[in-house]
Amino acid sequence: MKYILILAVSYLLGSIPFGLLTARWWAKVDVREHGSGNIGMTNVLRTAGWFCALITLLGDMGKGVAAILLTRHFIGDETLTLISGIFAVVGHNWPVFLRFKGGKGVATIAGVLVAYEPRAAAILVAIWLVVLLIWRYISLASIVVAFCLPIVLAILQARFIEVVLAMVVAAFTIIRHRSNIERLRQGTEFRFGQKVS
Repeated sequence: MKYILILAVSYLLGSIPFGLLTARWWAKVDVREHGSGNIGMTNVLRTAGWFCALITLLGDMGKGVAAILLTRHFIGDETLTLISGIFAVVGHNWPVFLRFKGGKGVATIAGVLVAYEPRAAAILVAIWLVVLLIWRYISLASIVVAFCLPIVLAILQARFIEVVLAMVVAAFTIIRHRSNIERLRQGTEFRFGQKVS
């Protein structure tokens, strides 16, 4: 019963739409009506500016960190702790507060990794930055990092269950980016720093 409660709390934490709330309060903008319509950091950056994007990034990462730390404190089991982190990601992607239409989960996954396996987080952030600096597409950097996630964990000799769960998370993260993949293919994807017209 205690673990079911923790999973529910993790999901609800993940469902908090920091991007939507920050842009609405600070910039008086509903990010769902501009750019890609996504509530994540990338679209907030394009539509509401750097400050709102930074708060969104920290908030979305914080949801993943909080889920891991809460479960580790109250439950202790590392596999269940990781599953709680995944529930926070699910909450971000399919939030109950927004009729299950949320973001793509990259920042929340980063928060989970920072708290659960910081070595993997550091490696993946480095990969993300390299891809972003070379091609200037945040979506491409996120897709590459999602693909690399289970590979990096395997290299770091993570447990089999951790690699399998990472593969599941990577798969639905890439699927969530399918519209970005289509825009990348067509050459119409927004580049980093490009403003919404």
